[in-house]
Amino acid sequence: MTTPEPTPAAPAPDAAPVVRLGYHGSVEVAGRIAALAGPGRAAVRTSQYDINDPFRGVLAGELDVIVVKFSLREPELACSRVLTTDARAAVLGAAHPLADRASVSVEELADHDTFHCPGALPGYVWDEVVPPYTPGGRPLRRRHRATDVAHMMELVAAGAVHLSLVSLADVAPPGIRIVPVHDLPPAPVALAWRRRVELPAHVAEFIAAAEREASR
Repeated sequence: MTTPEPTPAAPAPDAAPVVRLGYHGSVEVAGRIAALAGPGRAAVRTSQYDINDPFRGVLAGELDVIVVKFSLREPELACSRVLTTDARAAVLGAAHPLADRASVSVEELADHDTFHCPGALPGYVWDEVVPPYTPGGRPLRRRHRATDVAHMMELVAAGAVHLSLVSLADVAPPGIRIVPVHDLPPAPVALAWRRRVELPAHVAEFIAAAEREASR
C-alpha cells in the first residue's frame, strides 16, 4: 500500500512591509512623524538608537530611516525637509534653583555647568544643542560627560544642567524637571537615510507621505 503524498501547504500571504524607524529620546516625536505619513501600506517599527553612535544603525542597513534633530551635514546621509519641531528646554533636578520656573532664559543657564558632546555625534550638531555662547555672548560651560540618557539624568539629579528639548519630558524620571527655554528657537526635526542606496518602495513612500503632510 502506497502512502499518499502530503498535500503542500498553501503559501502564506506576503507579510506587510515594515519601515524600521530609529529615534533618540522621546518616541512621541517618532510617532508624530509616523502619524504624518499616515497608515500607508507599511507597518512602522520604532527602535531607539545610541546617541553616542547615532548613524551606525542606518549606515549598516539595520534601520531604514532615522529621526534627526537640528541641521545635519553628513556626506553619507540624505535628509528630508523639516517635518516638525521640538521646543528647547533645560533638564533640571527638582532641587535646582531654576526648577520651579515656568520658563528660563539660556542666559541664565550660563551660570551652570552643562554637558560635553556625546560620543560620535557631530560637533556641529552639538553646537546647536548646547551653543558655545549664548545670544548675549556668555559662554556655556560644557563640563559634564554622560554615557546615555539614564546617566545624564543621574548627573542632572545631582546638580548638572542639560540644555535639551521639551520632548525629554516623556522619558524624565521622577525628580527631574523639564523647563522650557524661551529665548532659543525650537529644533527642526527631519528624517535621514543612507545616500546613494535605493530605498525600498514602502520606505520612500513613507518619507514622501510625511513630507507632503508636513507641507500642508
